[in-house]
Amino acid sequence: MPRRDVALAALVIAIWGVNFVAANIAMESLPPLLMAALRFTLVALPAVFFVRPPGNGVRAVVLSGLFMGTLQFGLLYSAMMLGMPAGLASLVLQVQPILTVMIAAALLGERPNRTQVIGIVIGLVGMTIVGWQFLAHAPLLPFAMTIAAAAGWAAGNVVTRHSPPRTGFSLVVWSALVPPVPLLILSFFLEGWSRDADALAHVTLRSVGGLAFVAYGASMIGYGLWNLLLSRHAAATVAPWSMFVPVIGAIAAFAYNGERPTPLGILGGAVTVVGVLIALGVGRRWLARGGRAAVDRPDAVPAAEPPGL
Repeated sequence: MPRRDVALAALVIAIWGVNFVAANIAMESLPPLLMAALRFTLVALPAVFFVRPPGNGVRAVVLSGLFMGTLQFGLLYSAMMLGMPAGLASLVLQVQPILTVMIAAALLGERPNRTQVIGIVIGLVGMTIVGWQFLAHAPLLPFAMTIAAAAGWAAGNVVTRHSPPRTGFSLVVWSALVPPVPLLILSFFLEGWSRDADALAHVTLRSVGGLAFVAYGASMIGYGLWNLLLSRHAAATVAPWSMFVPVIGAIAAFAYNGERPTPLGILGGAVTVVGVLIALGVGRRWLARGGRAAVDRPDAVPAAEPPGL
């Protein structure tokens, strides 16, 4: 990458790493499901009136919103409210690339090669280590919910790969129309109308700031820049950058509430990162090139604009 794009990638991972702490701050006075609903409402409105539809069909937009919005963040924020530490949550979500490969193989017929299988197995070993050290001090439910949130993210990735949008940013905005309604319904039944109303009546400026960061920072700026980088460079060049998110997340969590990773957690995180990088083929490509980075070129001919929404 040129230095400009390296700086953009560094900005994205910094935003996404701090995002977990920002979500914790927002949930200091907002229930998790209500906070998630408000997040996507802010992403969609008023931007949807100024951004062209993604052009990949209503079904793809709805599924993307349900998987990457309702399922991923509804489960993630609820898990954090139930005791999942912010730093650990940022790490556990990195199982998403592994799950993406597995789901794509099952539904799209994209069979992983031997290197990817090895990476998946190593990544699962790392997640087992992380889960073991967490479960020794906390209940199973928050950890399982975070894994399920990563599965929702992975399923959304597969939907996007099957039905690519006109632009990634347009999909972020238009798919954000989907999660608020189901999240509000779930909040009404699980968190209670009286609790939601009381939270909105007594919300603090601190929580509003955290909500604004996750909506405009993590969703719109973060995903907008991420999709811009993917339009300029090969996915294998951009995707490994997300492996730095847990590092930033751990630093931010320590600064926020003194959360310290355990040695076993650090070991499990390192094993998981190695597994994901192998699954992405980073080491294999580097070795195949004799240790030299190949010139990264975007597609010469842009894809035809898809019909639909």
